[in-house]
Amino acid sequence: MTLAQRPQADTRERAAGLFPGGVNSPVRAFAAVGADPVVLVSGRGAHVRDADGHEYVDYIGGWGPAILGHAHPAVVDAVGAAAAAGLALGATNPLEVELAERIRARMPSLERLRFTSSGTEAVMSAIRVARAATGRELVVKFAGGYHGHSDGLLVEAGSGVATHGIPGSAGIPEAIAGLTIVLPFNDPMSVTQAFAAHAGRIAAVVIEPVAANIGVIPPQDRFLEHLRATCTADGALLVFDEVITGFRLGPGGAQARYGIRPDLTTLGKVIGGGMPIGAYGGRADVMRLVAPEGPVYQAGTLAGHPLAMAAGIATLDLLTEESYLRLESTSEALAAGLEAAAARAGRTVAVNRVGSLLTVFFREGRPVDAADAYASDREAFARFFRAMLAGGVLLPPSPFEAWFVSLAHEESEIEETLDTARRAFAS
Repeated sequence: MTLAQRPQADTRERAAGLFPGGVNSPVRAFAAVGADPVVLVSGRGAHVRDADGHEYVDYIGGWGPAILGHAHPAVVDAVGAAAAAGLALGATNPLEVELAERIRARMPSLERLRFTSSGTEAVMSAIRVARAATGRELVVKFAGGYHGHSDGLLVEAGSGVATHGIPGSAGIPEAIAGLTIVLPFNDPMSVTQAFAAHAGRIAAVVIEPVAANIGVIPPQDRFLEHLRATCTADGALLVFDEVITGFRLGPGGAQARYGIRPDLTTLGKVIGGGMPIGAYGGRADVMRLVAPEGPVYQAGTLAGHPLAMAAGIATLDLLTEESYLRLESTSEALAAGLEAAAARAGRTVAVNRVGSLLTVFFREGRPVDAADAYASDREAFARFFRAMLAGGVLLPPSPFEAWFVSLAHEESEIEETLDTARRAFAS
């Protein structure tokens, strides 16, 4: 019997003796919702199946990349063909050029780019380039924004408006965390104050243009424009972390949706079609600093891996304008149905949605920053999550994660989800 055929309890027991917390990424532990980790063995379309044979309508979506649904035939065929030609070849492959050309055509701000193996590497590298380009050390991020687990960005807010960050994880020296300034999301005044207090010292502002790791929170009117203008005036670089939003919110990502051109952009998730990937890029003059052309060193043995390139090409080629219209319509129907189901049951929730990203917050009023999001009723979400799981719908196991809607979610899956939600809210 293979591991994939073992029941969930057996797999969880074996994993507990191998991995910290029994998982290889903390959110997979389901600790935030008071449930045992789900052990998934397969996925097809909008559905996933666990090791005990239970099937669920899935809104985790591989944490973002499965925008076409799981195991889309075109992606599977492309990966198979690439694998048959060899795995890690150790030199430039034509597929790297093909995917990069597709990315730049859809996102022109990436005049030049570099592939990595993860979003964490992409953001870490972009910050290094920004510091080299400006000769400055300080970086601004926003409370609740997750930009991978590199030391300098794994911090949360300190006290006060433009306060240097404190370590958000053991093992991070305070001297490194202290180079990061953490501000409230959607607060332009705090940005103005931070740049006034540290004029000529800030290398970059890094932001998820749509917050997606404190739940989905869109930028308020003129906030991104204020960031662009402030960075330009001070000589800092504006870095958009579009690891989640890139090619999910439209063919040009969040930057096209909101009409803002960043200096640097980081990507992941969708551009790899489910394979490990990251990328960073932007202004040609800035990217010329990257080795071997310039003095900023960054490398990766498996960067530009042929299988990831093939999966990304197949995925982007299927993301047409019509596809995004379908995603918008499906997601709108889901969000409206969830709000109606909660209201009918007398439950107080706020549903934030941007494109095919949404979050149900158990609170009154739509949150606009991390403080608002963290004031949500976490236990109410946990009860809701468990009821949805029992009804055959798998949500992200955290009140502060985005739900990912895919092109494989048809009307039948949406109605099944809403039927389950009506019962969950009522209970």
